[in-house]
Amino acid sequence: MTQTRPVEPLLRGRRGGAIVSALRPRQWTKNLLVLAAPVFAGEVASPGVVGATLLTCAAFCLGSSAVYLLNDVCDVELDRAHPVKRHRAVASGALPLRLATVLSVVLAVAGLALTALIGWQVLAIYACYVGLNVSYSLRLKHEPVVDIALIASGFLLRAIAGGAANDISLSQWFLLIAAFGSLFVAAGKRYGEVSLMGAGESVTRTSLRRYSATYLRFVWTMSAAVLVMSYGLWSFEISDRENMPWAAGSMVPFVLGVLRYAMDVDSGAAGEPEDLAFGDRVLQLFGAAWLALVVVAVYARG
Repeated sequence: MTQTRPVEPLLRGRRGGAIVSALRPRQWTKNLLVLAAPVFAGEVASPGVVGATLLTCAAFCLGSSAVYLLNDVCDVELDRAHPVKRHRAVASGALPLRLATVLSVVLAVAGLALTALIGWQVLAIYACYVGLNVSYSLRLKHEPVVDIALIASGFLLRAIAGGAANDISLSQWFLLIAAFGSLFVAAGKRYGEVSLMGAGESVTRTSLRRYSATYLRFVWTMSAAVLVMSYGLWSFEISDRENMPWAAGSMVPFVLGVLRYAMDVDSGAAGEPEDLAFGDRVLQLFGAAWLALVVVAVYARG
């Protein structure tokens, strides 16, 4: 039997476009999570914070693209059986496997060097992020529950790195909100994939065969409940301590945003979080209103 050959790469003049596509710059929006700690701490405008935060964001852009490339190389055959992922640069043959592998290593090392300039704590967090994602790509993405936890850890580590880069102590509320918000998004991502491929029938991910839609609904429902409760306790604590209603008022757009996102998840449209962020105008409106109230609550203190 002859082996299936990769699709012929695009013309060399289009190789640059294939590389950019494989880096998935659209998904770099996730790296804006490094802004969370400085914003919630009211330190985002402090001297030195902007530079350290931007460098941290850039490092995670390099690291996340390295991870995307490695994952595409490892999943090349499975992606070709996926109705959407088969069009990716590596799966389609537009970007050769060897070049994708080399780029992945170069980007990961570049991110490592950049975090070394920021500080050893950020370097350690970045190394943990890359290490966990390499383990995910090579093996752990096939383990149910573990794969969701690792996806969630990617979001959480970004938020923690933003605090570490600026020597900001992270409160228990911040960690709870970041952790369960990450789990909520990760479970929604898996639910979207199961809805697209069909639970128990997917050939693109072993773990998806062992998930049911009802189980994933349970995970993101539980996560949403803890997320809203944790955020509510933080917001009312701030309002009582500072005698200002803005933090408590931010609960309204926050809860509405969670409900809107949950509705999108339930429709099976949450395969990639950034697709919802860019595509749902009502969700963007809730997000903008929430952010405005948080900024007022945090920066009007004292």
